[in-house]
Amino acid sequence: QLQLVESGGGLVQPGGSLRLSCAASTGTSDYYSIGWFRQAPWQERVGVGCISIKDGSAYYANSVKGRFTISRDIAKNTVYLQMNDLKPEDTAIYYCYINTPWGIAWGQGTQVTVSS
Repeated sequence: QLQLVESGGGLVQPGGSLRLSCAASTGTSDYYSIGWFRQAPWQERVGVGCISIKDGSAYYANSVKGRFTISRDIAKNTVYLQMNDLKPEDTAIYYCYINTPWGIAWGQGTQVTVSS
């Protein structure tokens, strides 16, 4: 059964960096894309970005473009979200997801807090 496990969240000061990881329990070569959403308190879950499993092309929300980078390690079934120049408005629970031919699977989420 496919499961996703996120890690790497925490507390960081504005301007700092964090790297989130999303590890899949099975191989991902047959799937379409892996990405990240985030949900701030009292707000809807919104997309952050995603990466194509096949060719590695990545897409980002305008709010994070130029600051966040998504990469993948196919051998490790893991996707990373490198977050630089973090701002207080980046504070949220970050959820990893994977788009499969059978639907979308979600991770449990990891908290990112940007505060001085």
